[in-house]
Parts: sequence; structure tokens; C-alpha cells
Amino acid sequence: MRTQRINKAFLFIFVMLAALHCTAQTDVGASVYGAFSGTVRGSGSIHTPAPSSAVGGLFELRHIFNPVLGFEATYSFNPAKQVYTYTGAIPVLVCNPSPGGPACPAPPPYVVPVSANANEFTADWIPSKTKGALRPFGVLGVGVLLDVPSGGQSNTTTVIEPIFVYGVGMDWARWKRFGLRVQYRGNLYKSPNTNPSFYSGMNLKLNGSLMLTNEPMVGVYFRLP
Repeated sequence: MRTQRINKAFLFIFVMLAALHCTAQTDVGASVYGAFSGTVRGSGSIHTPAPSSAVGGLFELRHIFNPVLGFEATYSFNPAKQVYTYTGAIPVLVCNPSPGGPACPAPPPYVVPVSANANEFTADWIPSKTKGALRPFGVLGVGVLLDVPSGGQSNTTTVIEPIFVYGVGMDWARWKRFGLRVQYRGNLYKSPNTNPSFYSGMNLKLNGSLMLTNEPMVGVYFRLP
């Protein structure tokens, strides 16, 4: 009797491991996306960020253990122009109207564009569910965002910000090894200040804004053996 129970236990474990192996999947993917950014909170007269919309690329290494446990590492890239605007009153300490002193600047707005490239690295949790040839999935992760100004621009600096990622998507196993992938990813992060001298020169403190970048994307994936 005891031997039968042990055999049943081993059989159950074997079946469970076989089921997990059948549902497991490791793949690499590449997608193109549109990046559409906007301010969620914090814009105002001191800092009005206006990032441009852009087209970018995403690369993924993903492993799905089972419907609950799935993880991926990603790298994405897109142009990320920032436009810094000050619309308040003429700030103090930027001019000296006394004779022989520097002339006061023209009244605001002051606008400074900065061309930059956004590089994003994330680690994500991927819950999913296979339904025939389809695998809907979710995305929840964290990472870092590096905004790197293009060369030849004075008073600019690279900025590193933490980022929170969420989204949903769908895999279509169109072929044995290849498939199609569509997804939406949302990125929440603090607006990068790639030109700190713009505000410090006017003796002003930058009010960091919370930004949201929406990324609808389409791509392909290759399933590894």
C-alpha cells in the first residue's frame, strides 16, 4: 500500500514536470514601435517638457516557465528630443540693468530644444496563457532609462532615471519556430533634465514632471529549441 502511494506520488510529479516542459518556451524577439510621450503630472511655468514622438526598436529575451512564471530582459531605443520651456516672469540674477552691466533678456518664453537618444533596459514579469496558436500575455517590470544627448550640443548631460513598465500583448504561433507578436507597453518615469544649465543659470529649480510614453508595437519572435 505504501509502495503504491509512493509510485502515485512519483507519477504525479512526472506528469507535472512534463506539463511544465510542454508549456515552457524560450524565445528572442524584435519589434518596431511608435513612442508617444506626454506629461502625467508636474508641468507648469517652470518646466514644460515637450518630448517629440518617434519610432524605435525593442529587443527581447523571454522565457515562459508556465502561465504564472514568465520573465524577460529587454533593450529598446528611440530618438527622444526634449524641449525645455520657461514661461514665468523674468528671473532674478540673470541681468544687471545698471550702466555698463549686461542688458536684461527679452521677456519669456525661453525655449531650448535638446536632441537626445533614449536607451531603455528592463526586467519584466510575463504572465501568459496559451489558447491554441495564441498566447495572450501581460507585462509588468522595472528598469533604467538613459537619455543621451546627441554630440555637438553645449551644456547637456546624460541622464539616468528609473522606469516602471506595464503592458499587454499577444503571440501568434504562425509557424513552428517563428511567430508574430503585437503588444502595448507603457513607460512611467521622471522627465529627464538633459540641459541642467538652462534653469540653474536663471537661479531656478527644475520641477521634475512625471512622464508617460505609450508604445504600441508589432514584431516577430523566434522560438529557441
